[in-house]
Amino acid sequence: MVEITPELVLKAYAAGVFPMAESRDDPHLFWVDPKRRGVLPLERFHISRRLRRTVRRSPWRIAVDRDFGAVMERCASPAPGRWSTWINEQILELFNALHDRGFAHSVEVWEEDELVGGLYGIALGAAFFGESMFSRRRDASKVALVHLVGRLKIAGFRLLDTQFVTEHLEQFGAIEIPRDDYHAQLERALGYSVDFSLAGRAPSAEEVLQSIAQTS
Repeated sequence: MVEITPELVLKAYAAGVFPMAESRDDPHLFWVDPKRRGVLPLERFHISRRLRRTVRRSPWRIAVDRDFGAVMERCASPAPGRWSTWINEQILELFNALHDRGFAHSVEVWEEDELVGGLYGIALGAAFFGESMFSRRRDASKVALVHLVGRLKIAGFRLLDTQFVTEHLEQFGAIEIPRDDYHAQLERALGYSVDFSLAGRAPSAEEVLQSIAQTS
């Protein structure tokens, strides 16, 4: 049996494949390469006027990579309407190791000292592979997604992979594309070198909103 290492996970993502588990308690992983892949075209990303107001006026503080492990743990935890997840202990270990190596990142929503929302994923070249998100306050995960997209657009990313399309993501413009089209987009995106960290700069809410041209 081939050992699944952080380096192997990176090679898999670069080939368009990602790991999942059947449940949090399942110790085994399997590889997924869907016939139709979910993507969120950055040039088509749109948000409602209400969410735009929430982002602009929110009292929450947005952070990147402040507590990556806590974001993953909350994404892996049961929540109303989602009593089991595909994030098992091995995935937690692998992605925390990838975070330590500078490939996995989190966008976090903080209410004072409480983590109330966030998401995480992997950045390779100019592709960002979104993995999971969570919310403990209304719209907290949506605000995290808006800040992620703003950061990706400012940094020059070409591809935001969502793996699958949900109703939650459809409202922002997520679509499904054939596997071959996805692999072509991925290959192009991996040919660029961009900086997810923006050299440590934290874009303001207004700068993030200005980077997102379309509203609904």
